[in-house]
Amino acid sequence: MKIDIFKEMEKHGFEQIIFNYDKTTGLKAIIAIHDTTLGPALGGCRMWPYETEDEALIDAMRLAKGMTYKCAVSDNNFGGGKTVIIGDPKKDKSEALFRALGRFVQTLGGRYYTGTDLGTTGMDFVYASRESDYMVGLPEEYGGSGNSAVPTAYGVYNGMKAAAKIVFGSDSLKGLKVAIQGVGKVGRVLVGYLKEEGAQVIIADISEENINKVKEKYPDVEVVESEKIYDVECDIFAPCARGGIINDDTISRLKCRIVAGAANNQLLEPRHGDALHEKGILYAPDYVINAGGLIQVADELEFKNDEKRHERVMMKAKGIYDILLKIFTISKEQNVPPHKVADRLAEERIEVIGRLKTNYVKR
Repeated sequence: MKIDIFKEMEKHGFEQIIFNYDKTTGLKAIIAIHDTTLGPALGGCRMWPYETEDEALIDAMRLAKGMTYKCAVSDNNFGGGKTVIIGDPKKDKSEALFRALGRFVQTLGGRYYTGTDLGTTGMDFVYASRESDYMVGLPEEYGGSGNSAVPTAYGVYNGMKAAAKIVFGSDSLKGLKVAIQGVGKVGRVLVGYLKEEGAQVIIADISEENINKVKEKYPDVEVVESEKIYDVECDIFAPCARGGIINDDTISRLKCRIVAGAANNQLLEPRHGDALHEKGILYAPDYVINAGGLIQVADELEFKNDEKRHERVMMKAKGIYDILLKIFTISKEQNVPPHKVADRLAEERIEVIGRLKTNYVKR
């Protein structure tokens, strides 16, 4: 069934969808810009071998809308956008392909900034930056803010502590059992924070290479097959891979008290957040708990080169703890699922700041 693009844009409040094709490199990319009320759109570029163009479009739109809410709830003055490239990141990458992407982003004139995401690396955007002024999160040696996985994982770690405080009465993770789905860029860093506090960690990943990297550093980490991670008895289930994994098939299998991880769009549909709430599982809204990477690239754009950047970014990522405590408290008091509380807070900020912008200010 084909997607009615304009109907979907109207339904979800999208401003712009751009389809990009470069005949020289074969680049097929979709740029989705959701809402720029708070500022220019900001969101990473994902490269994945999507089976259909509709699947790629849906992913781009879901991710872009999530970025709008992530920017709003984490106190950043940017809107939401996302790029997806249709292709296999292991086989289809080239300098020319990302330079072609850079040229397309440049045509938007600053309405949208992008950088790394699933399937892309900092070096990909070094190439893209040769054609565009709107690339973020480049490696530090190329003048960027570097690896965003560190603040992302730190934010998730602090978000887990906030959830533990609500569920277990203490924000200590010592002795708690955490099952991590996906130990790539962010998941691997998250393992380190958890082990340092004394948590028990169980991991799963479709990549044997990712598993081996974790086991080399933390030999006592338990490994389970990818599909069996949903069935692990644990205190916290941490999705840190692809989205849509909280769904009708998996919710009944979960044996945890908390779902808190770095993956984007963890809920296949909003009703699955309702289902977690009804089951008594506390869900940390993904775009809140995983905002650390966004915080870093937003800081890069706002403050440019600043020797205090890392300290400031990590301090703000730590503040995800307080944002989630507020969400969880409202959720408990009003018996409203946390994802709906988070949406409401994000929408309220967008509405209020949007109203302020109607006042004329000479610049």
